[in-house]
Amino acid sequence: MTQLSLVGVSKIFGNSTVVDNVSVTVEPGKVHVLLGENGAGKSTVIKMMSGIYQPDKGHIEVDGQTVRIPNVEAARKLGIAVIHQELNMVPELSIMENLFLGALPTKVGFINKSAMKSKAREALKLIGLNEDVSTPMGELGVARQQMVEIAKALMQDASILILDEPTAALTRKECEQLFVIMGELKARGVGMVFISHHLDEIARVGDVVTVLRDGKYIDTIDAKAPESELVRLMVGRSIENQYPRVAQQPGKTLLEVKDLTRAGAIEHVSFDVHAGEVVGLAGLVGAGRTEVLRAVFGADSYDSGSVTVEGVQLPKASIDKTIAAGVGLVPEDRRTQGLILEASVADNLGLATMVPTSKFGFADLKGQRDRENDTARKLRIRMANIDQTAGSLSGGNQQKIVFGKWSMANVKVLLLDEPTRGVDVGARVEIYELINEITANGGAVLMASSDLPEVLGMSDRVLVMSNGKLSGEMPASEATQERVMSLAVSHMNEDFSENTTANVEK
Repeated sequence: MTQLSLVGVSKIFGNSTVVDNVSVTVEPGKVHVLLGENGAGKSTVIKMMSGIYQPDKGHIEVDGQTVRIPNVEAARKLGIAVIHQELNMVPELSIMENLFLGALPTKVGFINKSAMKSKAREALKLIGLNEDVSTPMGELGVARQQMVEIAKALMQDASILILDEPTAALTRKECEQLFVIMGELKARGVGMVFISHHLDEIARVGDVVTVLRDGKYIDTIDAKAPESELVRLMVGRSIENQYPRVAQQPGKTLLEVKDLTRAGAIEHVSFDVHAGEVVGLAGLVGAGRTEVLRAVFGADSYDSGSVTVEGVQLPKASIDKTIAAGVGLVPEDRRTQGLILEASVADNLGLATMVPTSKFGFADLKGQRDRENDTARKLRIRMANIDQTAGSLSGGNQQKIVFGKWSMANVKVLLLDEPTRGVDVGARVEIYELINEITANGGAVLMASSDLPEVLGMSDRVLVMSNGKLSGEMPASEATQERVMSLAVSHMNEDFSENTTANVEK
């Protein structure tokens, strides 16, 4: 099998050195974890491994021989494959067609469909996926789509598999399924690079960990090292309190939701959120949490019920009116719903305040620029400058931009949907401090998260959803994982609409 080594590699963009003299060796049959904060250089390192970037200094070795990897195709021929966080697939095409994208088997000049079908079935069997190969990829959940991507890599005889945050959008059960497959691949001698912000996963699947910080190599240690040691190496300091919630005395009601109903998604959902309060919205994937947040924000309409902010009822499906009332949303998918990736950091930060701060119909460009610079500095957004495109930043820094947009707008109520997904432990704490700042200033936060420790650690009250309904409410001081999970499955057998499965959040 293949051994892959980066030897003293550096990558420079303009005047910025994003990776500086980093060495990493991926051995056959082992999982090598790359760990670091957002912006530490992990993505650049794996792009050099896979031929997307070439190192400006240092070199790459495969089985002890120096090689040049000028493109992705060259990496593939060397047995190196990447499973990106943003999956490379065409939803409308079948599993079989996606498996053979760019490499269709032919026979006397014609596509050999029988060979495609046979090889596709063999590939799925390798990873234990029991799906009809003619099923459109878009009909599969994220976990199965990832499994198909792994099958595709194995079809290409990959002996080095790079997994970039593969568990970010998976449930615990789906993660375990992935980890079992990773164990089987290790047994076959496949070497793997694994990136994850979930520290508990490292000891579960890893053999060794290489820590990067600010583009520099820090250390390579055993994957069974204590989490506290991993955090210290990542951020350069100890983090004593992972969930630094500073509780406030609840004030007046800022958000009131009554009998919110949308057929197939949510049913008779009622709750309120007070000034100074963080209310956590827990539940399994598909429980309806995202649907509630989108309906409250005006992104989706609803059949009946009402949303009231400071005593004023908001019209349905009116984002403009909702923002004007002082409500902001940090969406689940920041890349497609929270940012304009091609626009600059400055332009993204100013999205919610450009119109309200205009004077006589003219944008307050100087004022906006000053506020944008202040916000970027305050949030410690890592960037070359404020005119850098948002899409070129790491996930954690992109998330800070979305928060910063609403921070500039001084929202009264901030809706958070998976606020720390794909965000490292250091940036998480910074985001939690932003939440504390909002509530300390008299605002309110409604936070939906699949990370149950996060819900319990950062909420004052916890609402639990199950099958589109609110199944329980309790103070955070009385909430336990067992109580929340019991409520989360309480309505699972109820079919309140024929369309629930099709319409609930994925």
